Amino acid sequence: MTDPGITPESDLRTGHATQAARLYYFQDMTMAAIGRELGVSRSTVSRLITFARASGLVEIKISTPLGQAPRIERAFADLYDIRAHVVPVSETVDELQRLDRVATFAGRLLTSFFESDMVMGVAWGTTVSAVSRKLAPKRTHNSTVVQLNGAANTRTTGVSYATDIIRTFADAYGAVAQGFPVPAFFDYPETRRHLWRERSIKRVLELQDRMNLAVFSIGVMSGAVPSHVYSAGYLEPEDGAELRRDGVVGDIATVFLRSDGSYDRIALNHRSSGPSLDRLKAVPRRVAIVAGESKLDALTAALRGGLITDLVIDDISAANLVLRSRRP
Repeated sequence: MTDPGITPESDLRTGHATQAARLYYFQDMTMAAIGRELGVSRSTVSRLITFARASGLVEIKISTPLGQAPRIERAFADLYDIRAHVVPVSETVDELQRLDRVATFAGRLLTSFFESDMVMGVAWGTTVSAVSRKLAPKRTHNSTVVQLNGAANTRTTGVSYATDIIRTFADAYGAVAQGFPVPAFFDYPETRRHLWRERSIKRVLELQDRMNLAVFSIGVMSGAVPSHVYSAGYLEPEDGAELRRDGVVGDIATVFLRSDGSYDRIALNHRSSGPSLDRLKAVPRRVAIVAGESKLDALTAALRGGLITDLVIDDISAANLVLRSRRP
């Protein structure tokens, strides 16, 4: 059966774009020379190469020679044994613009991480939603994008918000989208324990256990761009008071942690639908995306807890975090 989204015209354009990109990137031919070979104008070649990049036919990677990574990125490697991807951002931009630039960089980077036959876990939230709109398309096969934590609460199902993010990720890579239709937080820990025994839920949990790549941000209670879990009615006032008593500084996929990176004996974690942070640490590549200094305390906690392998962060926040980490 023919895919209704593929027309002879689009298939022909893809073929021409692939040919033009190969001549341009692999044979170092000029656009004028490619135009003569293909029998088209130089401007048409330029449009074909732009299409090849935008559609994911071409991926551009910048490799840094060993020992020559930028100073701040080397500092993260030395301090926390992670790979940092620092995004230059002007001091004149506001918090939303900073988030947009970090999300744009992360959207391109994730495309280089995700391949066929992989499972990507995605935790919904304000930052990850911004990243979903910046993903560079890429064709993969037998791949899945799975939601890491439930989204329903007492005010809304939350399903459309989380599902839109997961589906946008999946559509960018031609992957299967797997939602997780459970509450963000259960009223009682025993409810979660019983539901986790259901076969339909166990199937999603088993898929999460097969993750090659996890994508998330760090949730915090305050900031210029507040985290969705704190701003959209997921927590009751008494929940917030309980978190403060437990010394919580932030969360990953609605699972909370303290400033020293610990996450045991936090009562609300027993009611969360997010993966335990011990399970998260078993994922080979764990990508955290952070924009803004309001998240630095929580980010430092996640780094101390060994929860991150790759970090995408704006340069202002990165420099501040490194400075704070080096203080006696």
